[in-house]
Amino acid sequence: MISSDRVAFFEEHGFVRIPQVFTPQEIDELEAHLDVIMDQWAVTEVGWTGPWRQVYMDPATEKKSKLTSIHDLHFYSEAWLRSIQNPGLVESVAQLIPSPNVELHHMTLHAKPPQTGHPFPMHQDSAFYRHTDGRYLDVLIHLDDTCHENGEIRFLSGSHKEGHLEHVTKTPEGAECTPHLPTGQYRLEDTTPVPAQRGDVVCFNLHTIHGSHINQTDKIRRMVRVGYRDPENKQIEGQSVGRPGIIVRGMRVRTSETAPLSNEAIA
Repeated sequence: MISSDRVAFFEEHGFVRIPQVFTPQEIDELEAHLDVIMDQWAVTEVGWTGPWRQVYMDPATEKKSKLTSIHDLHFYSEAWLRSIQNPGLVESVAQLIPSPNVELHHMTLHAKPPQTGHPFPMHQDSAFYRHTDGRYLDVLIHLDDTCHENGEIRFLSGSHKEGHLEHVTKTPEGAECTPHLPTGQYRLEDTTPVPAQRGDVVCFNLHTIHGSHINQTDKIRRMVRVGYRDPENKQIEGQSVGRPGIIVRGMRVRTSETAPLSNEAIA
C-alpha cells in the first residue's frame, strides 16, 4: 500500500514515483530475461515519426536516432509475467486507478540506445489506446537509473484533468505520422522531470501529458511500460483494442450487455 500523501500527489499532478517496488534481485532477474528478449525478439528502428523530430533533434542526430521496442514481454518470459503481478505494484495500482479490480492491458519495452537514443514528443497515451474514461494507469518499470542526460520521463503537471486531447497525426504534406501534441503549444521545457532509480516505478494517468529528451550517454536506457485499467473502462480504439487482459486483482464483473470471453482469435 502506498501512503495517502502519494495518492493525493497523484490525484493533483497526474503522476507519482514509487521507490523500490522491485528488489535488486528481482531487477537482476528481469534484466537477465530482458537481455535475451532484446537479443532474440526486439526491433531497433527509427521509432516515432512526424515533424516533431526536426524540433527535438538537429539533422545529424535525427538521422541516427533509434528506438528499441517490443510488446508484451510476459508472452516471452515467466519473470516478466510475475512482474505484472507484483503484490506491491498491483495494490498501488488499485489505489491509484482507483478500483478493487485491475486488468492488465499491455506491456511494452522502450529502450533508448546510447548517444542518440530516441526522444519522445509531448503526448498523451490515450492517443495510442483511447478509453472511455481515466481509470487507466501506465506504470514505468525502471531497469536503469534515469536522469536528464539519458532522457528521464517528464510530465506536464495536472494535465490529466483536461481529459483526452486531439493529437497531430499527419505531417504538413499530409502523410500519416505518430500521434503527438503541437510542439509550439506543448514544450518539454515546461515539464517536471521525474528521475528514478533502478527498481522504482513511475505511475501516471492515461491523460497525463509527457515526453522525454534524447539519451546522450554511452549506455542504454531501458524502461518497460505496463498498462493497467479497471476492467469496466472500455477501450474505444488503438493498441490491443478488443483484446481481454489478465485480471491481476479482484474479478471481472459481468454487466448485462457483455458476453463471456471467447477463446477464438480476434479477426
